[in-house]
Parts: sequence; structure tokens; C-alpha cells
Amino acid sequence: MSERRRVIPGHGPRRAGAASLALVLGGAGVLLGVTAGSAQAAEVSYATRCVPPAAAGLPPVDGTTKAEITAPATAKVGDEVEVVWKFVQAASKNPDLIDLPANSVQPSGTLKAAGAQTTAVAMEGPRENPAIPKGGDMVLADMKGKLKLTAPGEVKLTPDAYDINVMSTDTKCAPTAAVQPAATINVTASDGTSTPTPTPTGTGTGSPTPTGTPTKTPTSTPTSTPSATGSEDDGTGQTDFTGKEVQVPYACNTPIGEKNATSPVQINAKKNGGSYDLTVRFKGSVMDSPAPIPKGSVKPSMEVVLGGADKGTVHVEGPTNAEDIKAGDPMTIPDLKGTYKPGASGESTLSPGVLTVKALGTTTTCTPTKSEVSLKLDTAEQASGASGGGSAGSSGSGGTSGTASGGGLAETGAESNGALKALGLVAGTAVLLGGAVFTFMPGRRRLR
Repeated sequence: MSERRRVIPGHGPRRAGAASLALVLGGAGVLLGVTAGSAQAAEVSYATRCVPPAAAGLPPVDGTTKAEITAPATAKVGDEVEVVWKFVQAASKNPDLIDLPANSVQPSGTLKAAGAQTTAVAMEGPRENPAIPKGGDMVLADMKGKLKLTAPGEVKLTPDAYDINVMSTDTKCAPTAAVQPAATINVTASDGTSTPTPTPTGTGTGSPTPTGTPTKTPTSTPTSTPSATGSEDDGTGQTDFTGKEVQVPYACNTPIGEKNATSPVQINAKKNGGSYDLTVRFKGSVMDSPAPIPKGSVKPSMEVVLGGADKGTVHVEGPTNAEDIKAGDPMTIPDLKGTYKPGASGESTLSPGVLTVKALGTTTTCTPTKSEVSLKLDTAEQASGASGGGSAGSSGSGGTSGTASGGGLAETGAESNGALKALGLVAGTAVLLGGAVFTFMPGRRRLR
């Protein structure tokens, strides 16, 4: 009998140590459970309708939202718990219109709490996303919110409406059918007593639903300057020729449809031997930037139309933005430059022609609906000059010969004859991005 009860050397302390460790861990678990239980995560899917901004002129889009809600399984009255909303799938994909730059999309929304207390929990995520190519799946950051627990019982959490803010414009998404709760918190009284039967109390203290970042209203508009006169006769020795400012009506073909706009344009010239260095200027600061613009993302160009004695076009272009543009900074249009080599002798006229803007991978082309002469020059024919209908200009301050290629996004204003914010660089980008990012996405789970 004593042999059977003999303790093998070393085994007793090992068992005692294991028991002590279990006791310590158990005690730690008790201590951790005093404030909130282990986190739980559950996924729910619901039919959603997303409404783009009215200025985009796009219809609502119906899709499916899949959201994963994470919250503590247990907590006590008085606790403030964090709730996380992960987008397993947004009700959209990025359409084949424009590449969304990194960190340009921000989600916010509302999570409904019901049961022992009823309230709305404000949820918001950071403006953090990878670059999203045209046609790619929308990637939205996780949203977080705080819920102050005020009554014992079961508190059920249900995802509700959310906004997608893209460069200062909002697309609003809301459920079109009943949504099932995604998580439940079992709330005990602060003294540790048992949980009573849950009854709605309506004493929640949620914060207001976020409405997204308001669109920045343009604070400056193009200003007109008195018309200036050009050269009457190059024989006078004059080298600088200032054109008059003309109001050019444009019909623009944009990624979101046809738009009309009018813009003030001035063409100036400087004689350089037998040729002229041209500068096309869009007058005034169009607006303040509604969102950060990465450097090198926007480039405008134009075909200046020749008339009178000469024929053809001269290609002029502006540089891409050399630096990042901060939100709220004034938006200015760079001068477009190129070289004009006359192809005929006599009085030649120069008028603003087809405008293109290349921005964030998109193309917009704006064609004047009426010719407006800005500058007249008395020209002398040069070898291999413009006359004959071809594109003129070789090089000069970034100008290149040949017909303009590429082009880009223009914001031309929702109303007819609105100021040509097309060259406001990002105004239209904001409308396009905010209004067009939501198209139907087939029900497939986004890889995580």
C-alpha cells in the first residue's frame, strides 16, 4: 500500500507548479473579466442602396454590404466599450473611370444598439486605403466607435447606414431591407448581480451620426482683366504681344458624360527670331483645393487654332503639378506654352482650341463651340511653318510638335456656362470620385 502511495521524486513539485500556474492564470482571467469579456466577431450581409452626389448626375446603385462587427461578449454597466466595423465587402467596386489614389477614401457610419439600451453609435474609419485601380474592388478602412453601457441586459449591435467620402464628396449608402444583429453584449449590473430580462430603456447616450467631410466650396472665381491689343506691325520692332481675354464656351467629353462650361482665356506671344513663343493663360485662381493632390498627377494641354492668313494649330501644354497641393490651398492653372512658326505672310489670328487635361489616369476633351480670337499677329512666312492645316510648334517651354494626345479629367460645372473648373485640377476629380465610385459588385467575398 505504501509503495502505491510513494511519490516519484520531482513529480510532486511539477504537479504543484502546474496547479499554481493554472490558479494564477484563472485569477488573471477573473481580473480581466471584471471590465469586459473576450471580444466576439460576427458577420452580417444586407441589401444596400448607394446614392452618389447630385452633381455627379449618376443614378443610385443597389448592391450588398458585408460587415463584420467586433465587440466584447460581456461587460458591466458603466463600461465604455470599443466596437469595430470591418468591411468584408462594400456594396460597390471602383468603375472603369479613374484610378483612386492611396489614402483618398474615408468611411463613416452608424451602428444601432438595441435591447437593454437603445442608441446610435457613431462609427468612423481613417482615410487609409491602397491605390485602387479602375475596375478594382473598393477597399474601405475599419471603422471604430465607443459605446457607453447604461443598463444591464443584452445589447444587440446592428450595422446601419454609412457614407463614403472621396476627396470631399460623399456617397451615401443605406439598408433597403431589415438587417440582422451582428453581435450581442451581455451587460451585468455594476455590483455583479445577475442580468435581468432585457427590456429597451431608450436611455442610450450615442453620439450623432457623422455626415462626412463637407465639400469645400470654391472661394475664388476667375477675374477678368481689360482686353489688351496685339501687334499691328512686326516692323515696329515690337517683340511682346498681349492678346485680349476672351470667354470661350466649351463642350466637354468627360468620363461621367457631356458637360458645358465657359472659361476666360488669354493668348500672349513673344517674338523669337521668325517664330513666336506662345503663352496661353487661364485667368485667376479657380478655387481652393478640396483635398490633397499628389504631385505629378495633373497635366493640361491645348491646340491653339490659327486663322486669317495662316492655317493649322499650335500645340501648347502646361507642366504637371510639381508639388503636392494641400487641401485648402488656392488652385491656380499653369500657363500653357509652345512655339508658333508662321506658315504664311499677312495678318494671322490665334484662338483657343481643343483643351485636354490628363488627371489621375483619366481623359477629358473640351472643344470650343464658338471661335474667339484672342490675338492677331502680322506674320512672315517661315520655312516648314504652320500653313497647310498641320499642327505647328516644335518646342518651347515644354511645348511639343504634333497633335495633342492624352488628355484628362475636367470639372466643368454642373450648370451650363459654369466657370471652367476643368482646369481647377481637382474640383471635377472630387465630384467624379465621390459620385462614381459606386457601381454594382457581384456578391463575392473580398480577400483579406
